[in-house]
Amino acid sequence: MPKVLVSELVLRDGHQSLIATRMRTEDMLPICPKLDSIGFWSLEAWGGATFDACVRFLKEDPWERLAKLRRALPNSRIQMLIRGQNLLGYRHYSDDLVRAFVSKAANNGVDVFRIFDAMNDMRNLRVSIEAVKQVGKHAEGAISYTTSPVHDIPHFVGLAQEMEAMGCDTIAIKDMAGLLTPQGTTDLVSALRAAVSLPIHLHSHATSGLAAMSFLKGVEAGAIMLDTCNSAFGEGASHPSTESIVAALRGTEHDTGLDLAAIQGVTAYFREVRRKYWQFESDFTGVDSRVLVNQVPGGMISNLSHQLKEQGALDKMDAVLSEIPRVREDLGYPPLVTPTSQIVGTQAVLNVLTGARYKSITNEVKNYLMGHYGRAPGQVSEKIRHLAIGNSEIITCRPADLLEDEMGKLRIECENLALSEEDVLTYAMFPDLAQTFLQERNAGTLKAEPLLSKETAAPSASRYAPNEFKVTLHGETFHIKLTGSGHPGEVQRPFYVSVDGISEEVVVETLSEVEVSGGNSGGKKKAVAAASAGSRPRPSHEGCVTTAMPGTVVEVKVKAGDTVNAGDGVLVIEAMKMENEIQAARSGIVLAVHVKKGDSVTPDETLIEIQ
Repeated sequence: MPKVLVSELVLRDGHQSLIATRMRTEDMLPICPKLDSIGFWSLEAWGGATFDACVRFLKEDPWERLAKLRRALPNSRIQMLIRGQNLLGYRHYSDDLVRAFVSKAANNGVDVFRIFDAMNDMRNLRVSIEAVKQVGKHAEGAISYTTSPVHDIPHFVGLAQEMEAMGCDTIAIKDMAGLLTPQGTTDLVSALRAAVSLPIHLHSHATSGLAAMSFLKGVEAGAIMLDTCNSAFGEGASHPSTESIVAALRGTEHDTGLDLAAIQGVTAYFREVRRKYWQFESDFTGVDSRVLVNQVPGGMISNLSHQLKEQGALDKMDAVLSEIPRVREDLGYPPLVTPTSQIVGTQAVLNVLTGARYKSITNEVKNYLMGHYGRAPGQVSEKIRHLAIGNSEIITCRPADLLEDEMGKLRIECENLALSEEDVLTYAMFPDLAQTFLQERNAGTLKAEPLLSKETAAPSASRYAPNEFKVTLHGETFHIKLTGSGHPGEVQRPFYVSVDGISEEVVVETLSEVEVSGGNSGGKKKAVAAASAGSRPRPSHEGCVTTAMPGTVVEVKVKAGDTVNAGDGVLVIEAMKMENEIQAARSGIVLAVHVKKGDSVTPDETLIEIQ
């Protein structure tokens, strides 16, 4: 039997799974020489959510990250994760854009492209695979593994055979939620080995506690490639630790040949690095057998936890995890992996936070139900489909067949911002985010979200500060509950509070700040702040349009004086990276619009008034 080849995931999926994709390039580069010398088959370092996180939070150019990593890893294959026709965004892109992106990624340093489609719709993989082969790089087709009444071994074998026919070099079983069992892995790998001639690559998350056992059984059944993550960012919602797998196979016919001591040297470095990102640590990074039911992938659980925490709704996590399988069934059992994991997860959050299932439906769910992401694996609930899209036409062709070439138009749209073709591609992935990013980069004003220090941020601020209390002012007592806040470190920071059950936004402006350290002070800070209440009126009648969760206005569809019908879309809000169209609750004339594109909004504010 050949030795087992190992792909190390610490530079991408490991920190995506445990600290919401927040590791910065400056913390990757110092350890690259050691990583480069170990002999991994590949180092996954790009793609997935890293592109989004670079632009949205870290204010780094993702292309610059790739170029720096390429120079720092001269002897290693750099691997990236690409979502087929979705590339790195959340919609389908035109074929010319897919080809341009793959070409630039290859030119900038990507050697191995792992290509998957969230729906396992093979039509959505063809152009990406062709593009990778055209630039002479390694194309790895990935089966999005899941369990449901419509997913079985013959189904997965059929997918692998299609990938082989398309020209893939290897086949990955992409178990993004950790659902593989030891026996299930044996059965699937054995069936694939009998049906295709390509090497089998196993990818699983350790969330359910089964991944390491499944890897061993998979290797015994004939898989020769494994994804692992350095233990500093391994296990739990991440992956089986590299050290453990290397040690388990040592001395067997499957020995990886990797130096355990050298890997442990890398571990020591990343353990220190992880301390810097304590503020992004999730409460859901250990073993959690509930994943066998809710199927939330490792890369999503830490982000979901962080987003709910920012909205002051972390106490709703269990309800959201229970709702996710119900939404997934309604949508025909799609595998939960980007973007379908976000589509299902965000809709589940809305169902929980609004207190009524499908009271508010995201644009992405509507597009999904119209076929814009591809074929659903199972039967979609016709009741939900009609509620969401009525009698809208459902497409049956490959979604990208409906798209015209985009690159020419995109170059024109961002010609005053883009300094390179890579900039155009960044803009293509996330137009609004990229516009702000490129403007700030060109002006030299990029500023990453702050990394808080445990010593100077005061433990009391994060662990012991009250979030629900009573305030007595001029003889009146108010019950106040903090429900969310903007990013710490900003001069002006919004806090979302509930005062006697009514939501308010309070903007706190720091005027001066005194840090007390040493002795028994515990590093406490004292701040003098000025606050002003939000200026939007509270909802008082059915014609007041509100949002279900805090978000950002991305489109205002009406103006004062317009006539609207009940159910018409009047606003589009982005929340949790998904767009949610807000509809008019009743017919009438628009009296006032209290928001504009780019505004931050919170629940129980009147955004638009309809008479």
